[in-house]
Amino acid sequence: MKANTHPKYEYVVFEDTSCGFKFLTKSTKTSRETTVFEDGNTYPVIKIEVSSASHPFYTGKKMFLDTAGRVEKFNKKYAAKK
Repeated sequence: MKANTHPKYEYVVFEDTSCGFKFLTKSTKTSRETTVFEDGNTYPVIKIEVSSASHPFYTGKKMFLDTAGRVEKFNKKYAAKK
Protein backbone atom coordinates (compact mmCIF):
# COMPACT_ATOMS: atom_id res chain seq x y z
CA MET A 1 0.00 0.00 0.00
CA LYS A 2 1.26 3.49 -0.81
CA ALA A 3 2.18 5.76 2.08
CA ASN A 4 0.21 8.98 2.70
CA THR A 5 -2.68 7.89 0.47
CA HIS A 6 -5.39 7.46 3.08
CA PRO A 7 -6.58 10.10 5.58
CA LYS A 8 -5.96 9.61 9.29
CA TYR A 9 -8.67 7.63 11.08
CA GLU A 10 -8.72 8.81 14.69
CA TYR A 11 -11.04 9.25 17.66
CA VAL A 12 -13.29 12.32 17.48
CA VAL A 13 -16.08 13.61 19.75
CA PHE A 14 -19.29 14.69 18.02
CA GLU A 15 -21.30 17.19 20.08
CA ASP A 16 -24.97 17.91 19.45
CA THR A 17 -25.29 21.67 20.01
CA SER A 18 -29.07 21.58 20.45
CA CYS A 19 -29.05 19.32 23.53
CA GLY A 20 -25.40 18.97 24.59
CA PHE A 21 -25.20 15.21 23.85
CA LYS A 22 -21.67 13.99 23.08
CA PHE A 23 -20.45 10.70 21.66
CA LEU A 24 -17.02 9.34 20.84
CA THR A 25 -16.31 7.57 17.58
CA LYS A 26 -13.60 7.22 14.97
CA SER A 27 -13.69 9.44 11.91
CA THR A 28 -11.51 10.88 9.18
CA LYS A 29 -12.93 14.34 9.97
CA THR A 30 -10.96 16.46 12.39
CA SER A 31 -11.16 19.84 14.06
CA ARG A 32 -8.86 22.34 15.73
CA GLU A 33 -11.27 22.62 18.67
CA THR A 34 -10.77 20.08 21.43
CA THR A 35 -12.78 18.87 24.40
CA VAL A 36 -12.23 16.62 27.40
CA PHE A 37 -14.49 13.59 27.10
CA GLU A 38 -15.98 11.50 29.95
CA ASP A 39 -12.95 9.20 30.00
CA GLY A 40 -10.67 12.15 30.84
CA ASN A 41 -8.84 12.24 27.49
CA THR A 42 -8.74 15.24 25.15
CA TYR A 43 -10.16 14.73 21.64
CA PRO A 44 -11.00 16.96 18.67
CA VAL A 45 -14.67 17.99 18.75
CA ILE A 46 -17.01 18.40 15.79
CA LYS A 47 -20.22 20.28 16.52
CA ILE A 48 -23.40 19.10 14.82
CA GLU A 49 -26.95 20.45 14.93
CA VAL A 50 -28.94 17.20 14.94
CA SER A 51 -28.16 13.74 16.29
CA SER A 52 -30.18 10.74 17.42
CA ALA A 53 -30.56 12.44 20.82
CA SER A 54 -32.40 15.46 19.39
CA HIS A 55 -34.01 14.30 16.12
CA PRO A 56 -37.81 13.99 16.43
CA PHE A 57 -37.85 10.62 14.63
CA TYR A 58 -35.62 9.02 17.27
CA THR A 59 -36.95 10.86 20.33
CA GLY A 60 -40.64 10.40 19.50
CA LYS A 61 -41.33 14.11 20.01
CA LYS A 62 -43.23 15.72 17.18
CA MET A 63 -43.00 19.41 16.47
CA PHE A 64 -46.29 20.98 15.48
CA LEU A 65 -46.16 24.05 13.28
CA ASP A 66 -48.75 26.78 13.10
CA THR A 67 -50.13 25.68 9.74
CA ALA A 68 -53.49 27.36 10.32
CA GLY A 69 -51.81 30.75 10.47
CA ARG A 70 -49.92 30.01 7.28
CA VAL A 71 -53.07 28.95 5.41
CA GLU A 72 -54.92 32.08 6.51
CA LYS A 73 -51.99 34.24 5.45
CA PHE A 74 -51.91 32.52 2.05
CA ASN A 75 -55.66 32.93 1.55
CA LYS A 76 -55.53 36.58 2.55
CA LYS A 77 -52.63 37.24 0.19
CA TYR A 78 -54.20 35.61 -2.86
CA ALA A 79 -57.90 36.31 -2.15
CA ALA A 80 -57.80 39.62 -4.00
CA LYS A 81 -56.50 37.96 -7.18
CA LYS A 82 -59.45 35.58 -7.54
